Amino acid sequence: MSAKANKLQLGGLTPLTSVDYPGELAAVIYCRGCPWRCPYCHNGHLLDAAPEAENEGEGEGEEASEGIEQHAITWPDVLELLKSRRGLLDAVVFSGGEPTAQSALADAMADVRALGFKVGLHTGGPYPQRLRALLPLLDWVGLDIKALPEDYPQVTGVPGSGEQAWQSLALLLEAKVSLEVRTTPMPGLDDDAYLSRLMLKLAEAGVTHYALQQAQSAHLLEPALRHQLRHFSKHALSDASGLEDSEGGLPNPFPHFELRAA
Repeated sequence: MSAKANKLQLGGLTPLTSVDYPGELAAVIYCRGCPWRCPYCHNGHLLDAAPEAENEGEGEGEEASEGIEQHAITWPDVLELLKSRRGLLDAVVFSGGEPTAQSALADAMADVRALGFKVGLHTGGPYPQRLRALLPLLDWVGLDIKALPEDYPQVTGVPGSGEQAWQSLALLLEAKVSLEVRTTPMPGLDDDAYLSRLMLKLAEAGVTHYALQQAQSAHLLEPALRHQLRHFSKHALSDASGLEDSEGGLPNPFPHFELRAA
């Protein structure tokens, strides 16, 4: 066990899931801290982190959060659980919050790999250089692309965040890491014309596995948005023929597409 991994600020643990890592049974580790403040975030309790997590800034517009009390779960607790699950679990996913906000992440991932598990990451891509350093440790990534680059400040509240996220996308595609790109549309950036432009730009960049996700209405950072969320009908397509929802139609340029409706 790495001593540095003990500094990982944890917000929770799901011991078993079949939906957070494609095709694998996994545990999910929730990391505290995120430099962005997306109004429709449903994990607001994970946004703030202890000082260690945000003192290593990267990127324009990052703001430090106030430290909060460390969650009761510790990294040794996590490792003990994972050791007991060898032979039952295939993978471990680091989620958040934003896991790459923490400098201890690489050491924690190395600990997980040493136990024989595959390593997955859920990220919004705010720290592309940190993400690059993690590539040798990653088996799969779920990357949230929230909007076209120029519209990111409207979503995150942080100037330059779009450039960071799309740079992370480019490096993941270049590295040929197993990748799923997901979009959870924010009210105001969720009409057919906008989503069509976004999806086509992602396909042109080389994205092949894509999910369009319904925002969760519970525990929103800004509860007033609850009544503005767009509701998609339930469709999961196995081809690229098209996507229809209750409000019209969207083109589907991806070989692998899923609509995750509420």
